[in-house]
Amino acid sequence: MGFGSLSLKGRALRLLAQREHSRSELATKLARHAQEGDDLNAVLDDLQAKDFINANRVAESLVHRRASRLGTQRLVQELRSKGLDDDLVRATAERLRATELERAQAVWRQRFGSVATDPQERARQMRFLAARGFSGDVVRRVVRDGYPDDETE
Repeated sequence: MGFGSLSLKGRALRLLAQREHSRSELATKLARHAQEGDDLNAVLDDLQAKDFINANRVAESLVHRRASRLGTQRLVQELRSKGLDDDLVRATAERLRATELERAQAVWRQRFGSVATDPQERARQMRFLAARGFSGDVVRRVVRDGYPDDETE
């Protein structure tokens, strides 16, 4: 019995060594390894009490890894899928919105690099950015303006 919970804790620590995981993610990944008599919640409670599981670090880690490629909407979906609470997701989304235009411009510049000259190409560029979770307003501004710094009005 003791070995089973050690095994669960060991598995949890191995997963946490690879990247930050939320409690919900660990519960899902460890559930299939739980043996008769294991108390998965007790293992997770212990890891959380010792700050091995930390929702703020999970959110920061995801933003650090993915924000340069994805829009706020897509990142919010990923944060929610990790079972993070709404207040943390909302606060993170608010921070991300402040940089969404610059992030979208960087993704667009890397992928396309020039303003679309025909409607089909413009639509293709807009679909590309929208699929990565950038807001409609940001997508329209980026595809319409391209490199706003380089243009003289």
